[in-house]
Amino acid sequence: MDSTGLDYTGRKVLVTAGAAGIGLAIATRFKELGAAVFVTDINQAAVDAARTAGFSAAVSDVSDEGQVRTLMGTVAAELGGLDVLVNNAGIAGPTGPIETLDAGAWKTTFDVNVHGQFYCIKHALPLLRQAEQAAIVNLSSAAGRLGMAGRSPYSASKWAVVGLTKTLAIELGEEGIRVNAICPGAVDGPRIGAVIDAKAAMLGRPVEEVSDLYHRQSSLNRLVQAEDIANMAVFLAGNLARNVNGQAMAVDGNTEKLY
Repeated sequence: MDSTGLDYTGRKVLVTAGAAGIGLAIATRFKELGAAVFVTDINQAAVDAARTAGFSAAVSDVSDEGQVRTLMGTVAAELGGLDVLVNNAGIAGPTGPIETLDAGAWKTTFDVNVHGQFYCIKHALPLLRQAEQAAIVNLSSAAGRLGMAGRSPYSASKWAVVGLTKTLAIELGEEGIRVNAICPGAVDGPRIGAVIDAKAAMLGRPVEEVSDLYHRQSSLNRLVQAEDIANMAVFLAGNLARNVNGQAMAVDGNTEKLY
């Protein structure tokens, strides 16, 4: 790796939910820096588009351990190993006061946001242990360090991601495998639009009013861009962060309250 710590030539990277949105921005940044990148997604059309864009790609549901096990075999066959795992897959979950929430929707949120990361790490470790400089980057959220009224399944799951990250950093540190998390604020794009719509419906307030709150919830008074998350991911996985381990790195413009 060069002195900048950002030359990924020869390194092999897997990004879950990497065929669209934040995941695609992360995958693209690694590819720009020379990495061989494999992306997985549950959407076939998105996976097809990723292949057309030059990524190795496959359809896989990270909440299904069997599919994850198969995925890691495919990654090993196509990339010849794995240096970096980016656990980006996640869902917003239901919105509403806790007594109104469906237990099945609560469970599904954890199945994707927490169990999916567990499955991916568990089955990626045999590959990561063979790497010279292995790193795991887990996507948490600003909701993983702050409470978020009406979003208890999402917030609880993202706090769990931070706990998983810190624990695995201890477990795997002696093997030279670093584990860190990114805690994005509200990231511009279709997903935050759906979240704002749901929150407006729950509060009985105009969408425009709630959208304005989301834009102003950070000190910078703006939404985060997907590229900001991608830049943090390549930093955390690279040589510049060789002594950064077990951290939950906020990329949120200094968000102090979530709406």
